[in-house]
Amino acid sequence: MIPIGDDNSDRRSTPGVTWLLIAVNVFVFVALQGFGTNQKFTLAYATVPAEILSGRDIAGDVPIRDDDGREVGAVTLEPTPIPVYLTLVTSMFLHGGIAHILGNMLYLWIFGDNLEDALGHLRYLIFYLLTGVLAGLSHVFVTAASGANPLIPSLGASGAISGVLGGYIVIFPRRRVRVIWLYSIMEVPAMLAIGLWFLFQVLSGAGSLGGGMGGVAYGAHVGGFVAGLLLVKPFGGDRRPALPRYGA
Repeated sequence: MIPIGDDNSDRRSTPGVTWLLIAVNVFVFVALQGFGTNQKFTLAYATVPAEILSGRDIAGDVPIRDDDGREVGAVTLEPTPIPVYLTLVTSMFLHGGIAHILGNMLYLWIFGDNLEDALGHLRYLIFYLLTGVLAGLSHVFVTAASGANPLIPSLGASGAISGVLGGYIVIFPRRRVRVIWLYSIMEVPAMLAIGLWFLFQVLSGAGSLGGGMGGVAYGAHVGGFVAGLLLVKPFGGDRRPALPRYGA
């Protein structure tokens, strides 16, 4: 089920912050990461769980091992020119490839504008960054607790966008979302579209616990989503008047 749009008929403001976030992500990926080819820049500003846990920068070759302990590759960590804790923010604007950034920006484009409209521009920006940081910390915790390799870098806007989805489902649970499903386009309530996404994250994350090769940071997705669920109302998400509901 791939979302391609939602109901914006009652949106009251221009989603300038959402557009700005998309523009910054694209600029970083194209101009600074060289469409993902500039590994030195990418690995210098990605989040490395071991660095967050220790508070110190780690540079050098890191072997990647499979579940049986066999070396299957290596990654070279670059020196980080900023305090390592700030990589929890910089990593939000890095992506591993074109498919990675396109998928993330699609979700931000569809769901970010209505949440920005509900929270207001400044609160939405703070909400986005905060849930992204909490998602990164969730990934660090899951990595440490599961015994996964803490030297594997993580990057991407997925954690912050998961926070946006968590906030969206609280405020707009019955908002109509257009999705592609089995070669057809249909409308489903946001509760179903986002709920199935979250279920996939939980099941995939549970299946990957203990793995040593890194990969998708499901812990960040789940952590960001839960943070969005819990924080959206304290950020003012309950101040908006009642909206049209799906099926009403």
